[in-house]
Order: sequence, then structure tokens, then C-alpha cells
Amino acid sequence: MVKRRKRTRHSAVKAGGVVDDLCAGRLNKQEVLRYLERLPYEDVGFAKIDHHRCLRRGFPEVIYAEGKTLRQIEIISDAILKKGDPLFITRASEDIYRRLRRKHRSLKYNKPARAIYRLPKENRQKKRRGEILIITAGTSDIPVAEEAKVTLDMMGERVSVLYDVGVAGIHRLLKQRGVIRRAEVIIVVAGMEGALPSVVSGLVDRPIIAVPTSVGYGASFKGIAPLLTMLNSCSPGIAVMNIDNGFGAGYFASLINR
Repeated sequence: MVKRRKRTRHSAVKAGGVVDDLCAGRLNKQEVLRYLERLPYEDVGFAKIDHHRCLRRGFPEVIYAEGKTLRQIEIISDAILKKGDPLFITRASEDIYRRLRRKHRSLKYNKPARAIYRLPKENRQKKRRGEILIITAGTSDIPVAEEAKVTLDMMGERVSVLYDVGVAGIHRLLKQRGVIRRAEVIIVVAGMEGALPSVVSGLVDRPIIAVPTSVGYGASFKGIAPLLTMLNSCSPGIAVMNIDNGFGAGYFASLINR
């Protein structure tokens, strides 16, 4: 058992003693990791930043930009980058990117995905063995697919894409059966009626992650129609994400690939 020192609600606990115990053999690696998982967050007043989420979950805390002020995003980003943690901001505008990049030149921006990021150092060279394929029904679905792609890049995955192969021209998809069958996990992004995940699932023995998008005419109800289609698929092996949730699809695909 690791004894925890008393502390105030938001104070940081120094882990030096635990490291000494590890080096002296009084604690093993797993005991130290369990201790570090419980370390406190950083309170910046309007937000509580969970610096140890990567240790617990294998992925750092993500900043959802919509609804936050530019100054709030800047403060949270500074706190994350100060710790040397990877930075990932979703649904961010170019104005936010330009503001942050004045101070942090290593940041990148994926315009279709509206994502600001700095890849973890260990993910820049080494990639996991299994390949994850992202398929879109149409060109309008690409922004959601790109959000999934950036997420997978952040998580160190090998990613390939197959865009604009929807059921309106099914021959485009069938021509790529070799590419589809090589993937370990497949993310299928579709709007309109959302039929593509069922078709892809019927071709392979791989897990399918379906992402409905808000692309479509009035009766698609901003993604409700493809969401219901995907939930009611007759082909087994399909997990369905929320509407436009490329981040969730990429995250879940990486967990499966591990």
C-alpha cells in the first residue's frame, strides 16, 4: 500500500518519495503507476486540467474549443504544453490556431478537421502494426473523417483513407475490396441515409465503426436519419458513434487496434 500525504484540495503532491521507494525496491512499478494515477488536477479557476489522463487512459485530455473563449483556450493550452504533454484541440478555428502558434511554433492545424495538435514525440516515427482504414460515403463527409484521422495520428496508429465511395456508385467501393480487407479496423463515415457501414460490414470480417454525419437534405434531420439506419443495421459487428463524432470514432478504433 502506498501512503498518501494529506494535502489541500488542489495542491500538487510531490512524488519524489515514491520514486525513491521504487529505486530502493520498496515499491514495484505497478504500485507506483497506481499511485500516480491518483495525482490531482491543475485548477486554473474556470477549468480543472487533468494532466494524468494520459497515464490512466493512454490519451491526453482533449480541448473542445466550441463554447470556450479564445483566452480560456490559450490558458488551458499553455498549461498542457508547459507539462510537455501532447496538445489536441477539436472544433477550433484558424483564428485560434494563429493565436496559439505565436507562442507555440510546433503546433499544426488540420483545416478540414478544424483540429489543432502537437503529436507526441513517440508517435512521430513508430506506428502500431495494424492499419486502420477510414472510408467516407461522400466528399462532404471528409471533415468528420479527418477529425478521426488526426485522432489516430495522435494515438500512433497507421491510417489510410478511402474517400467518396458511397452507395450511389457502389462500383467505386467494390473496386477497393483488397484495400478494405487489409485493414484491422474500419471507420465508415456517411450522411444522407447512412447505408454505407452495412455494405462495408457485409464485405469483411473486421470491426466496423460507423459515424453518421449531419450531411443531407431536410429529411436526414441533421444526421438523425443516418444514425437510425446505422443503429438498425442487419449486418453484425458495427459500433455506432454520435453524429459528426470523428474524434470518438478514432479513439475507439485505436483501443480496438491495441
